[in-house]
Amino acid sequence: MAETLLELKGVRAGYGEAVVLDAIALSLPAGGSLAVLGRNGVGKTTLLLTVMGIVRLMRGSIHFDGADISHVPAHKRAHLGLGWVPQERDVFPSLTVEENLTVAARRGRWDLPAVYALFPRLRERRRNMGNQLSGGEQQMLTIARTLMTNPSVLLLDEPLEGLAPIIVEELTAAIRHMSRDEGIALVLVEQHAEMALGLTEEAIIIERGQIAHRAPSAKLLDDRAALDRYVALQLDDMHGHNGRDHPH
Repeated sequence: MAETLLELKGVRAGYGEAVVLDAIALSLPAGGSLAVLGRNGVGKTTLLLTVMGIVRLMRGSIHFDGADISHVPAHKRAHLGLGWVPQERDVFPSLTVEENLTVAARRGRWDLPAVYALFPRLRERRRNMGNQLSGGEQQMLTIARTLMTNPSVLLLDEPLEGLAPIIVEELTAAIRHMSRDEGIALVLVEQHAEMALGLTEEAIIIERGQIAHRAPSAKLLDDRAALDRYVALQLDDMHGHNGRDHPH
């Protein structure tokens, strides 16, 4: 068994006095991959924000790479090797693609040639400004920029949401390569259950702020009863999924 890289024990978290997550326990091995599923508003994004130290931890602990990081500030968690790709594609609009990529780069396996090999579109657009990219290209840039910090865990918050099918294909291929061939550990929050399960080894489903179900991804993919019960809405819209890049 690979060593545990990220571990949450009895985590309660939320905003102000409002508890959003409670009694969350999970572990992610080095090189492992976890899908976080559930309907809208159940706390999936809050889970990632809690790991990053942006949402207040009320109870429990978070361990990363053997150290307790429960009270480590967010910016220091990024330096420790947690890479966060938020839903909002916060690229720098007035910097070129290449400047966006190098602005927070740290030495390691992921440098410009490696990132351009993973995302050839970004190489083609390297002299374009951030605000000259399509939504899908901005998403690629956000993931690539996070990779340039050379994280050991990548936290991805709905990276495929609202993108054209061709971009979704390119991004899923890149995510699969990072996970399976490069050994980056992944936590993937994704509305589209089938896509998320196809990209990960393990899965949890959050319901009312708690983990209601956990299973190997391949097994959950075959468990229609569990998927219908917890994420039926996301399965229903899978097959007509065009996204915001195209009119429905």
